[in-house]
Amino acid sequence: MHPGDTVRVHSRIVEGDRERVQIFQGTVIRLRGGSVNANFTVRRIASDGIGVERTFLVHSPRTEKVQVVRRAHTRRAQLYYLRGRTGKAARLKERREEPATVAAQE
Repeated sequence: MHPGDTVRVHSRIVEGDRERVQIFQGTVIRLRGGSVNANFTVRRIASDGIGVERTFLVHSPRTEKVQVVRRAHTRRAQLYYLRGRTGKAARLKERREEPATVAAQE
């Protein structure tokens, strides 16, 4: 997972005595290291064009799993400039994955 990637975060939500998994899909705009305290912020556009950001702890038991849906090419680590952009201006260029070389397979 890198900044700019579109991820689907499965997080556990506790409501009273019930527990359920909620999925939050959006673009990673920030990764903060720090071993056990590592966290990442995901931004998505909700209804009526309102931006919603959530910060997840990487090693939290509440964060069940993180799926990378789409990888993007970025030139900086924090993508705070996406907060001021909407629509097509907020798109990021997709990162092409290089296939494994034939020599490495032999």
